[in-house]
Amino acid sequence: MAIFKCKMCGGDLDVVDGMSVAECEYCGTKQTLPKLNDNEKEIMYDRAGHFRRNNEFDKAMGIYEKILDIDNTDAEVYWSLVLCEYGIEYVEDPYTHKRVPTVNRAQFTSVFMNENYKSAIRYADAYQRSIYEEEAKNIDNIQKGILEISQNEEPFDVFICYKETDEHGRRTHDSVLANDIYHQLTQEGFKVFFARITLEDKLGTAYEPYIFAALNSAKVMVVIGTKPEYFNAVWVRNEWARFLAQIKNGADKILIPAYKDMDPYNLPEEFSNLQAQDMSKLGFMQDLIRGVKKIVGSEEQNTVVTHEIHKGSNNSALLRRIGLFLEDGAWEQANEYCERVLDEDPECSKAYLYKMMISHKIKLEEKITECSSDLENDADYRKAVRFARGSEKDAIIRYNEVIKNRIYEKSYQSAVQAIDEKRYSEAIEILKRIKNTDYKDVKNKIAECEQLSAEEDGLDEYQLACKLIETSPSTYADYCEAYKIFERLDDYKDSREKLQQCSKYIYEFENNAKFGDNQFEEEKVNRKPKTAEQNKIKLIVILLIMLVITLYLIYINR
Repeated sequence: MAIFKCKMCGGDLDVVDGMSVAECEYCGTKQTLPKLNDNEKEIMYDRAGHFRRNNEFDKAMGIYEKILDIDNTDAEVYWSLVLCEYGIEYVEDPYTHKRVPTVNRAQFTSVFMNENYKSAIRYADAYQRSIYEEEAKNIDNIQKGILEISQNEEPFDVFICYKETDEHGRRTHDSVLANDIYHQLTQEGFKVFFARITLEDKLGTAYEPYIFAALNSAKVMVVIGTKPEYFNAVWVRNEWARFLAQIKNGADKILIPAYKDMDPYNLPEEFSNLQAQDMSKLGFMQDLIRGVKKIVGSEEQNTVVTHEIHKGSNNSALLRRIGLFLEDGAWEQANEYCERVLDEDPECSKAYLYKMMISHKIKLEEKITECSSDLENDADYRKAVRFARGSEKDAIIRYNEVIKNRIYEKSYQSAVQAIDEKRYSEAIEILKRIKNTDYKDVKNKIAECEQLSAEEDGLDEYQLACKLIETSPSTYADYCEAYKIFERLDDYKDSREKLQQCSKYIYEFENNAKFGDNQFEEEKVNRKPKTAEQNKIKLIVILLIMLVITLYLIYINR
C-alpha cells in the first residue's frame, strides 16, 4: 500500500495497487491517482505535489516533466501539468466546505484545447476521464469569467513586479522602491500597474482578472528585488515567469530586472540573458525612464504627456525636492517650493496634492490614505483632482475613496454596536452621517433601527397601559387612559383584546350596570358631590338671569 497526498488538502491517501480513483477522508474529495509502480515515481509525485499545493507551479512542472520521461502513459501526470499551467489552487468553500478550484494563471487558450489535457483524457480510464472532464468544465467556466472581466480593463504600459510584505507581514523595502518607480513613471505619462495602488479598490474580489489583463497588455515588466529570496517568492515568480513565457512565445515585450543591495549573480537563472539594472547606481531612474520610452513609444509622445502634467522644464526637479522636504517634515520649505512650481504652472496637480499633504502633515504619498478626514473638503485636494489626468487622477481619487470607506466602516461599526446595545435612535443618527447610502447595508440598517425603535416605544406604552389596568385597585380613569393607549397601539401584541376589555369596563361603569366592590362604590360617591355642586351652580346662574330680566322689565315699564 502506497501513501499519496491529496491534491486538494495535502492529507494522506491510502492507495492500493491498481486504484485509479480515491476519496480523501479529510476533505471528502474524489480524485484521480497516478500510476505508482515504483518508489522513485512515488517520491517525485510527492515532491511535485508539495510544490503545486504551495503554488510553486514552475518547480512542480519541472518534476512532472521528469516523471513523463519515466512513464509517458500516466494520465495523472498530464493532468497535473494542466493544473500547473493554469495555476489551479484548491480552496475550501466556506458554505459547502468542499474544495473548489481557483485559477491563478489564466490563459487565452481553453483548457479543453490544452495538449496535456488531451493526453490526460487519452490515457485515462473511464472513471478518471469523468473526473477530469468535470474538473475541466469548472476550470473553463472560471477562466471565461476572468477573461470577461479582463477585457474591460484599460491597457498598461508597465507592470511593476515586487514582493509587498516580508515573512512577518511588514512592508518590504522592495515595496517602497516600487512605489518610487511607480510615481516616477506615472509622472512621465505611463500607465503603470502597481499592485499596492492598482488593486487597492479591488479588496474582497479575485485579483487574477486584473493581473492577467495587465500582464498581457504591458510591454515592459520591471522586476524589483533586494534579496534573492524576494525574486523567487511564490507570487513574484508567478508573475515574471508568466511574462517571460509570453516573450518566449514571440510577444514584443521586455523584462527589466532591477536589484539593490545584492550580488547580481544571485538573480534567478532565468534572468541570465537579460540586462539587469542596479537601483543604487547614479542615474538609474533616468536610464529606466529612457529605456521604457524606447520600448513603449516615441520619446516625443511621452514628452508631450509629461509636459501636460508638469509644464516647465524645472518643475520635475522641484517636485522631487518637495517630496524630500515632506519626508523630513520640513513643511515650510515644502510649501515654499510648491508655490514656486505653481508660479510656473498654476495647473500642476502634483503641487496641489503636496500642499494638501503639508496641511495634513503627511510625509509620504502612500500615507495619504491614513488621513482621518474626508479630503473632498480640502481645496488643494479638489484642485489636484481637477488638474490631474489619466492614471494620476485615478490614483488621487482612489486615495480619498480609501479614506471615506475607512470612515464609513468606523461609523458603521459604531452603529452596529449601538444596535447591539439597543440604542436605536443613536444608531440611526450615526448611519445617516454615512454619505454613501449604498455602503454595505446602511439603508436596511436604518429601516431595521426605525422598526426596532418603534417596537421599543410601543413596548413601553404597552407596559404602561397594562400596569394601569392590572395594578389593583384600578380606577375608572385608569381604564380610560389605558383605552387611549391600546387604541393608539392598534395591532401591537394583544392591544386589540386589551382595548375591548377596557371598553367593557368603561361601559359598565358609565351605565351603572356593575359595581360590586368598594372601589367602584367609592368612585360613585366621589362623583356625587361633584354633580350636586355643579347643579347648585347652575341653579344660581339661572336665578341671577331671571333677576336681571325682571329688573329690566320693571325699568322699561316705568
